Amino acid sequence: MTVNEYVRRVKGVVVIKAVIMAGGMGSRLRPLTCDLPKPMVPILGKPTIEYSIQLLKKYGITDIAVTMAYMPSVITDYFDDGREMGVNLQYFIEETPLGTGGSVKNAEKFLDETFIVISGDALTDINIKDAIEYHKKKKSMATLVLKKESIPLEYGVIITDEEGRIIRFLEKPSWGEVFSDTVNTGIYILEPEVLSYYKKGDNFDFSKDLFPRLLKDKVPMFGYVTKKYWNDIGDLNTYKEAQFDILAGKVDIDIDNKEINGGIWIDEGTKLGENITIIPPVYIGRSCIINDRAKLGPYAIIGSNCEIDKGATIKKSIIWKNTKIGKSSDLRGSSICNNVTIKDRVNVLEGSSIGAQTFLANEAIVKPNIKIWPDKKIGENIVVNQNLVWGTKSSKTIFGNKDVSGDINIDITPEFASRLGSAFASNLKEDAVVVVSSDYENSSKLIKNSLISGILSTGKGVFNLKDIPMPLNRYAIRHLEADGGIHIRKDNNNDNRIHLEFVDANGANLSRNTERKIENLFNREDFERCNASKMKSIMDINNFFSFYIKNGTKRLRDISAIKRRNPKLLISSSCKNILEHTTQFLESIGCQIEYEYSVNKYASVDEYLKYISNQVIKNKADMGIIFSQNGENLILVDERGRVIDREMYTVLSALILLKIGTSQKICVPYTSPKIIESMAKEYEVEVIRTKTSAAHIMNEILSNIDNEKDMFLQYILNFDAILASGKIIDFLVYNSISLGELVDELPEYYFIEKEIKCDWEDKGRVIKEILVEHKNKDIELFEGIKINNEKGWALILPDSERPVFKVYAEGFSEEYAKELSTIFSQKVEDLLSKR
Repeated sequence: MTVNEYVRRVKGVVVIKAVIMAGGMGSRLRPLTCDLPKPMVPILGKPTIEYSIQLLKKYGITDIAVTMAYMPSVITDYFDDGREMGVNLQYFIEETPLGTGGSVKNAEKFLDETFIVISGDALTDINIKDAIEYHKKKKSMATLVLKKESIPLEYGVIITDEEGRIIRFLEKPSWGEVFSDTVNTGIYILEPEVLSYYKKGDNFDFSKDLFPRLLKDKVPMFGYVTKKYWNDIGDLNTYKEAQFDILAGKVDIDIDNKEINGGIWIDEGTKLGENITIIPPVYIGRSCIINDRAKLGPYAIIGSNCEIDKGATIKKSIIWKNTKIGKSSDLRGSSICNNVTIKDRVNVLEGSSIGAQTFLANEAIVKPNIKIWPDKKIGENIVVNQNLVWGTKSSKTIFGNKDVSGDINIDITPEFASRLGSAFASNLKEDAVVVVSSDYENSSKLIKNSLISGILSTGKGVFNLKDIPMPLNRYAIRHLEADGGIHIRKDNNNDNRIHLEFVDANGANLSRNTERKIENLFNREDFERCNASKMKSIMDINNFFSFYIKNGTKRLRDISAIKRRNPKLLISSSCKNILEHTTQFLESIGCQIEYEYSVNKYASVDEYLKYISNQVIKNKADMGIIFSQNGENLILVDERGRVIDREMYTVLSALILLKIGTSQKICVPYTSPKIIESMAKEYEVEVIRTKTSAAHIMNEILSNIDNEKDMFLQYILNFDAILASGKIIDFLVYNSISLGELVDELPEYYFIEKEIKCDWEDKGRVIKEILVEHKNKDIELFEGIKINNEKGWALILPDSERPVFKVYAEGFSEEYAKELSTIFSQKVEDLLSKR
């Protein structure tokens, strides 16, 4: 033991070593990180990593390893060996990316005792002494510091039992996987032995690789939940938030500046003019000049050696050192890097960031959320309304549950569509071809043309299909052997809203991982670009629907029987285009069609279904079919007026597949009634349950098929309403039964679905509390929380796109299904009321 260690132990401080991970590039913080590694981005004039070093030193930890990858010399030049800060720094550089765990393993020779791992690009004031005592008390091999986070989707969620033992990891979960509101802060207390699972030089992550292995091997792992401050500083918004929180007193750290008045810090050498307005909190660094009538605050942070000219206004903004703000200029909610010159009467609006060495001439305007990279020159009266060179959008995700949607020329502009097309194409292989289609609306065609421009700019090819519904896009991708597709359609309930749906080479919706890659490319504008010689021509494909019908009819068993039977159908859709295409198909196989156009006259779906039910009976139709506006889903009404929708349609389509007999496996959503398993057992068919998103269901069907015919059947019954209607009619005619007779064959089941409104931030908390309460029951955590017993089950599932919980219940009787639904709906409502 060294003398310093002995002294520290006598004083009761912590005696372990530390690793600061400082390899981050900070791509989401650009342009702030264009010429800095993320840990060196300043917080109140000091590098972020310096706060981590000071925190460790506060608790007696002075032997510190720093792992680095991106621009390491910036860190080593600033801190040297750490002597000036009273610590001993040793540096370990990754020549190739090693992951979070691999970077620490790279420093293994330094780690000969219990050590703490902490991020160099996060801000925290956790009590390290308490965390280490918890680690020792639990005899843990790995202790993860956790923090409650109301909306945990962008973090790793950790589930612990009542003793704090970690029982499950979820990396950036969907709402259906949020079983806890405690997230991984990236701060770990570890014993050196845990690193023995890997060799030096291996690329591995703590949360994705090492910790799951420790969990599998039942190595003692615990979660220490801190109530202290922690901010990941993952993007430009949280970067500002961290500094504003310090000024607001939410972080237990010392501010290296002189507080001259409550919430006003002004460092040495700064000169203030006359009639200045300062609204706290405000932080001003050394040797600044604040001229007459300047207005600062609230939440204005000004670095050293800056000049704020007469009448300038700075609100909720951060200015780094050596920057000049001109007369009557206005900065609101912006971040300005070093050595920027902003001339007179310039407006920099909310969420904008300006890189180092940039010059903005008089009366320039920087629109909200714009990113300007370093060394740019903006002329007089120029309005900057797009990122300059390449940049980062706000942290908001682009993709919803199934598509990208928004108002035309507001959320979805031609410029936005062009960039999104470039991002999608940049994620594909070099010689890729994309199927792009739309409905017949002018707004859809406008956005389609912009998407095509973005795709062509990357050197990828385009098949252009006109005036078709979404199922034909999926069909064309497989037939034309394309590498992906995009379909654009107007929302029939809102003329200004537009939907963009992206699919992969199988015609299936994109996985969330692929969506994230596209979002990252879009946010950074990191697009592939080609020269003129590599640009491809658009391949227009006309009248593809005729080909689709021709091939679809080949899949039917006996069209001549359908023509002899000449079934009478009442069809409806809110989309005129879908009705036209469906009529053409159904008439070609021998059906007589009657239309129902009044769908938009009804205030609710239930009212309209009741009306259609009566119309089917009145017109003595063989069935009614209501097609969704995207052409993928349908609702059936039998000849007796009974509605077959949602879970009942899932059960009915499963019965059709079982009776046809070509399927060895049937894929159904996790929320479907369990009666399907009982049905399948009679036919010796396996039931595969998948998560409820369209992408999961499609990919599960496509990955579990045994033959092309099986794929066709399952796929169209779930996602191609036009061909599905033909296949159902073909099945009924071939078996000489009516739809009502088939419905009569369905076994009895009792199933209830209910929605409960909530706030987004309540979802993780509610799910965690239900999980804790039912930890000793028969539960499933595949998606949401399912509680089983011998009489039935209930599933509580947070919706992915809307602030609601969905509660599903199935029981052995109608009364018990209602009882389960009531119990768990009331449980959710009670927990929501306890905010």
